[in-house]
Amino acid sequence: MADVHVAEELWSTGMLPEGILERWLVADGARVRAGEAVAAVRIGEALHDIAAPTGGHLTVLAPVNELVDPGCIIAEVHA
Repeated sequence: MADVHVAEELWSTGMLPEGILERWLVADGARVRAGEAVAAVRIGEALHDIAAPTGGHLTVLAPVNELVDPGCIIAEVHA
């Protein structure tokens, strides 16, 4: 199992508010490939794609419109 997290690097400064999980690009339970964009997170005015760290089946942990903080886990990928 591998965690899908919102990278801390997306917050370039400590001044930005938390992010918002805008949408899932892949359905819960779908098979994903390593590096495939699985979610979109808005931080300030920027929209960022979040990629799967490895291939397998995606298990969504956070709902759409959830507030996200740097490094938080939003899904898991199971082989």
